[in-house]
Amino acid sequence: MGKAKYYITTPIYYPSDRLHIGHAYTTVFCDAVSRWRRLAGEEVFFLTGSDDHGQKVQRAAEARGMSPREYVDQIVPTFKELWRRLDVAYTDFIRTTEPRHVKVVQSIFQRLYDQGDIYKGAYEGWYCTPCETFWLESRLGEEKVCPDCGRPVEWVKEESYFFRMSKYADQLLAHIEANPDFIQPESRRNEVVSFITSGLEDLSVSRTTFDWGVPVPFDPKHVVYVWIDALTNYLTGVGYLQDDEQFAKWWPADCHVVGKDILRFHAVIWPAILLAAGLPLPKQVYAHGWLLTDTGKMSKSKGNVIDPIRLIDRFGADAIRYFLLREVAFGQDARYNTEALIERINFDLANDLGNGLHRSIAMLRRFCDGKIPEPGPAEPMDEALKALADSTVRAVDAAVRSLHLNTALVELWKLVRAINKYIDDAQPWTLSKEGRHERLGTVMYHLFEALRIEALLIAPFLPTTGQAMWEQLGQEGQVLDQGLKAAAWGGTRPGTVVKGGDPLFPRLDVDQVLDELARENEERESSPAQEAKGAQGQPKAESKTTKDEAGSDDGLITIDDFAKVELRVARVVAADKIEGADKLLKLQVDLGDEKRQIVAGIAQHYQPEELVGKTIVVVANLKPAKLRGEISQGMLLAATDNSGRLSLVTLEHDLPAGSVVR
Repeated sequence: MGKAKYYITTPIYYPSDRLHIGHAYTTVFCDAVSRWRRLAGEEVFFLTGSDDHGQKVQRAAEARGMSPREYVDQIVPTFKELWRRLDVAYTDFIRTTEPRHVKVVQSIFQRLYDQGDIYKGAYEGWYCTPCETFWLESRLGEEKVCPDCGRPVEWVKEESYFFRMSKYADQLLAHIEANPDFIQPESRRNEVVSFITSGLEDLSVSRTTFDWGVPVPFDPKHVVYVWIDALTNYLTGVGYLQDDEQFAKWWPADCHVVGKDILRFHAVIWPAILLAAGLPLPKQVYAHGWLLTDTGKMSKSKGNVIDPIRLIDRFGADAIRYFLLREVAFGQDARYNTEALIERINFDLANDLGNGLHRSIAMLRRFCDGKIPEPGPAEPMDEALKALADSTVRAVDAAVRSLHLNTALVELWKLVRAINKYIDDAQPWTLSKEGRHERLGTVMYHLFEALRIEALLIAPFLPTTGQAMWEQLGQEGQVLDQGLKAAAWGGTRPGTVVKGGDPLFPRLDVDQVLDELARENEERESSPAQEAKGAQGQPKAESKTTKDEAGSDDGLITIDDFAKVELRVARVVAADKIEGADKLLKLQVDLGDEKRQIVAGIAQHYQPEELVGKTIVVVANLKPAKLRGEISQGMLLAATDNSGRLSLVTLEHDLPAGSVVR
């Protein structure tokens, strides 16, 4: 039996002046899944690329006095450079202008025409050029703007070829019902089913008002609709009509990873085309949420695009990878905030991960001459660390295979934090001072074996960091070449000399970094070369803030202000008093996908044992603070009356931990 195979794709991105951090999320997500599966011994094909054709590309080129070919040839290398900077290891990068792809698009189009699934007609209706999307008038509202991007749509009237998409509605619904994992998450599957059952119309699949596209083979004055062109790349990339053996090996795709805004194309139009062509459907389409800023979804029209290159230059690729993968929960939206990024770097990467490794190596050098000692008899705390390392491998593997990468990192960080707690509990410095050398040897062996496994598990998500840890621990070769089997306990050889090195993630001063970034933005915006552009190289938006938008003297807030507060259901799993603090309790709460510590001033109203098991509501996106030496990662909601009596906000019905309060 050969290796297991896995074929994963990102959407192909159209050439714009700059990719933003949202595009980076999709691609880093696919890269992490690919790297993990390769580590697990699977053969992986990871496809990405550029969508070179379309009216918006032609217009952008004309605005710059360039041909469309010159325009895309200038921009596409910047895509590849970004993926290189983010350590993205794709198998193939496809461009829709490549002859191999043009051949496939024309062949599919001809086949559907020959069998009567494409016919000639005329299109009259609304069209969004930036999104390359046709819209019914009922979806546009009075202002006639695109529901996806908010830009004005255009009335288009032209001769067109149509695909009989309506013919395949029942087949598609039957497939979705028979394969519940075909569209994930479930909420997106429900959206698609609703869209199909409301009535599928035939789709206009050619244009005549511009010529930058794949010519229709039997009617060259038409070019193929850009989305048909773009979606077909998933076949081209694995050899359709060019390498039968390769195509048979890789198709159908295991997973198309897309943003939720292009789900309809991938979960309705694309499967219908494949059904018409007699080709197997992909096994899964996963639609992730958006990475939002305080002004909503990132878009050039809003001027809120975050440039990933600037973030990489400032914070490093692995810090950006970690933030993206950790912050976005399965299928949900998440907010990008530079301060939150810095906090993740400081707490998770610098303190938990980097400091844990650095202090361990320092102790090994001090107590054991920098060599891994022979272990003696294990005690319960040693066995517990070993058991957690073993279970973490399984938990991370399960999370990655279900595409819950946020959960995978939550599970992995349980081990990271447990290693630090093991150091504090075992106290190697005390063992050395008391001359308990056999026990010291056992502790140091278990510590460094757990760190070795930690480095291996981290590498698919943070490739540079994983390799750096591997080398600092004195391990040989490339960490990602070891295979997941190397995560079995006992791989560290006694006598191994650790090499050590610089701290992985130096701690950052939040205020200093934010001030520096603000100054950089001011300099970029005031530069003569940037007069007409904002900090991300895009047209600057006029400031239209009104008194109502900014907040008024009556103390009222807008719905946008309230939307910034993330309220979630939490379950109290532990509660303790804080020594020397009469009013404070330290709570450990379960938020579904993670556990956090919250320090709350409720000690005069509740005993710790009363709180365990309670379901409460917490503010989950509050900046962490330190109270009496304890980190508080959120705030619970409570009410007080005029007498000062306090009561926690609880729920009428028992909802799962992590549920969003709306």
